Amino acid sequence: MALSLAAVDSLSVEVITDNVSDTYASKPPFATSELANVMLAGAKEISGETLLVANLGYGLRLKTKVGATEHVMLFDTGTEGAAFLRNCRNLAIDLGTIEEIAITHGHWDHMGALAAAIGAIVGRRGRNSVAVHVNPDMFNERGVLLQDGTIFPAARVPTPAEMEAWGARVVNDGKARTLLDGHFYYSGEIPRVTSFETGRQDHLCRRDNSEDWRPDPYLMDERMLVVNVRDLGLVVFSACSHAGIVNVCTEVRRLFPDTPIHAVMGGLHLGGVMERLIPQTIEGLQPFDVSYFIAGHCTGWRALHALANAYGERVSQSAVGTKYLFDGNTPPSERATPAPTRFDGSPSW
Repeated sequence: MALSLAAVDSLSVEVITDNVSDTYASKPPFATSELANVMLAGAKEISGETLLVANLGYGLRLKTKVGATEHVMLFDTGTEGAAFLRNCRNLAIDLGTIEEIAITHGHWDHMGALAAAIGAIVGRRGRNSVAVHVNPDMFNERGVLLQDGTIFPAARVPTPAEMEAWGARVVNDGKARTLLDGHFYYSGEIPRVTSFETGRQDHLCRRDNSEDWRPDPYLMDERMLVVNVRDLGLVVFSACSHAGIVNVCTEVRRLFPDTPIHAVMGGLHLGGVMERLIPQTIEGLQPFDVSYFIAGHCTGWRALHALANAYGERVSQSAVGTKYLFDGNTPPSERATPAPTRFDGSPSW
């Protein structure tokens, strides 16, 4: 049965954590670069200290508006607290406005900064808690099987009890739900239906230290987030696409059959050993007629190039510090925030 998702008037997306820092990467017309954003946030000079830190991971601030109603949330937090807080400071992001946090899956590069994020939110403006959305399978211990047979463990993600101790109101439920007046759809399990998106065979998990490691190729705890922007369509956030981005789009089409997919944003997990899936992924995405792919984090440079070759200007590289504005009432060329200029009127950079 098709779900009813509120149509928002606008959606702004700020990239707090991503693998790449590149203010010169080609951007779609509705994006503002890192350099412009730190200047707008009050930076007095261009320097290593005023720009952002890129590191392995993904984290976004999402802000929606419907009339006078506005909602703000975090979609993952990224790798580690110091970098996350520094990037928020340099972008002048007020974490006290964050209402809820949606975590996509139980990997450290998406939850490593969660303690810092919760700590920065709780206590601001009289707040004593913040909702954090997770699901029970996120808390398996994870590891990677190396070629020599060694199992290399991943950092453990925080438990629900630890989050609660930091000030989180944990919503630990595997079912799909809408968040914040229906502005956001937070999925349940994403069905694995394609013949080629079969995950990574070197991913392992165990529920506790007393249990043997077992294969975990499908990473079924992964979730996606969807926003419906009026007059544009759906913006799909798939932080790592362990499910496979074609599976993700297939599920979005099943859930919202009458609404076009305007943009897909996040990591596509097509780097390294997953490069073999690039041709099938390119072909599998064609039926969805996605207007924009904003690929970052774990996409991989070969996949990004292949997407650009196949879909041209519809494809761009996500980079830390970039801000995107999806607004059906504003032409794309007018959505980017004007950057400061020199006295002679030329761009500051």
